[in-house]
Amino acid sequence: MDKYTEKKLRNQVFQKFIERHVGENQMTLVRECNTFLSFVTDKSLEKNKLYKANSCKNRFCPVCAWRKARKDALGLSLMMQYVQKEHKKEFIFLTLTTPNVSKNGLEDEIKHYNQSFRRLSNRTKFKKVVKGYVRKLEITYNKERDDYNPHFHVLIAVNKSYFTDKNYYISQKEWLNLWRDVTGMPEITQVHVEKVKANNDKELYEMAKYSGKDSDYLSNQKVFDAYYRSLKGKQVLVYSGLFKEARKLLKNGDLDYLKEIDPTEYIYQIFYIWKQKEYLASELHDLTEQEKRELNHQMIDEIEEET
Repeated sequence: MDKYTEKKLRNQVFQKFIERHVGENQMTLVRECNTFLSFVTDKSLEKNKLYKANSCKNRFCPVCAWRKARKDALGLSLMMQYVQKEHKKEFIFLTLTTPNVSKNGLEDEIKHYNQSFRRLSNRTKFKKVVKGYVRKLEITYNKERDDYNPHFHVLIAVNKSYFTDKNYYISQKEWLNLWRDVTGMPEITQVHVEKVKANNDKELYEMAKYSGKDSDYLSNQKVFDAYYRSLKGKQVLVYSGLFKEARKLLKNGDLDYLKEIDPTEYIYQIFYIWKQKEYLASELHDLTEQEKRELNHQMIDEIEEET
């Protein structure tokens, strides 16, 4: 429960900052968010799974963003498995960045990023190599300098021959020159590119988590407002090519065959109620036979965050 408590405490900070941006109905949902949790657990009481909760589903809420990232990470994993197995592709992970900007320049810089990436994706070299991608915008905040760094994480599907064929391979230096060219910013000093290792949950979680760390955007009201204005209504994850195809299959349930079955035998239910600074637990309740049938031997639908 430590992680839930940590995120719920941050939700209370979030409540103060979000109030000026939303109506009373949404605000009520934010205040009530995850004040009630129901978990199911096994005989040993060691394996717990969230069963029910009252979530606000606001994309900036620390609890809801963390929960959603766990589910999105599994979705990315399934899409990668599909693209790898059905289309025989491998993957590279690309991080594109530019120099930091002030609060006032953040929105324009994000527009510039999107335009620059569009130009990059239209380059012949890019189109020849990239068979699909997932792109995520992330913003980090530098407290010492009081400025912001928007950047793109891009998961790219490539042919297996990409790593051995000189006609297709794009070196780190070439990626850097391409990015400098499309941004019109020769002062950019680096891009990061690496081959994705199989079954790397940490990288998947990094891709799936929300566009800002709550420890950054909950620094103070001014910082929160900058994040909120810059990201409100923006698409966080963008899919293209083979990943767009895989995303449709995922949403239709056509990738469920790739999910693993949870082997845990859940037999108890336990309730947690939020009281100011902590969750208070109820006694154990036996699950009914119907609840056991509904809960046991089901597909796993999220990836645990690696700490």
